[in-house]
Amino acid sequence: MAMDVWAAELARPLTAAEDAALTALLPPERRGRLGTATEHRREPLCAYALLLAMLEHRLGWKTFPVLETAAVGKPFFPGFPRVHFSLSHTAGLVAAAVDDCPLGIDVEKLGPVPPRLGRRLTGWTTEEDFFRLWVRREARVKRTGGGIFSMLDREPPLEAGEGYWPLELLPGFVAGLAGTEGNYTGHVRRLTMEELLELHLGG
Repeated sequence: MAMDVWAAELARPLTAAEDAALTALLPPERRGRLGTATEHRREPLCAYALLLAMLEHRLGWKTFPVLETAAVGKPFFPGFPRVHFSLSHTAGLVAAAVDDCPLGIDVEKLGPVPPRLGRRLTGWTTEEDFFRLWVRREARVKRTGGGIFSMLDREPPLEAGEGYWPLELLPGFVAGLAGTEGNYTGHVRRLTMEELLELHLGG
């Protein structure tokens, strides 16, 4: 089955009722990590809502199965080893991808380059250059389950069978997808925030 890639633009804050409803959808393992600050909840809540909508579309799942986290921090479904997923969020945008093989997705909002990271990651001259290099490396390490610092100073060539695709999702954002060569069709399903909420809260 081909890879599914979805993204949603977040154009407004969640209401208290929407926040509560999306929190109820989360795997229990993720609820305790959310925190209580309203301004930090919208993106992770919507990222998991997007992922669950994809899993329902692809597999008919209405709820998340048990979720665990590998020692390197990569989440996975232990009862479904053939269901691989990756999600990412930044201010105003969430994205997720699902496949039968390991994959990684990353999105970043363009902005000032963090000075410490800017000094370590070479080969860029503009903010957009920096973030394109960053999301490529981030997506690739999310695919393998490694940490970003394993690729920060030097990015190895793509492995045999590995693919990487830059994604054009929204102006002012940079995104990238890493996975198995040949599995990505080039299509991203784009949702508005209202469409995403309607999938779960529309009754």
